[in-house]
Amino acid sequence: MNTKNPLTLEQEFKLTIYRQKVNKLNDKQIKKHLILTLKQMIIKDNIIKYFIKNSLS
Repeated sequence: MNTKNPLTLEQEFKLTIYRQKVNKLNDKQIKKHLILTLKQMIIKDNIIKYFIKNSLS
């Protein structure tokens, strides 16, 4: 775990719940879920870049 940006207790709890749910999925479901998660992360990065770019103008 990254010590520079530790997770809060609430985030750790959510991660544990998420891990339990993922462990119940089969391979096909895991792959589908992973792709959707990666897409959401890319969208989040794009939003952050947009706001940073526009806040400097």
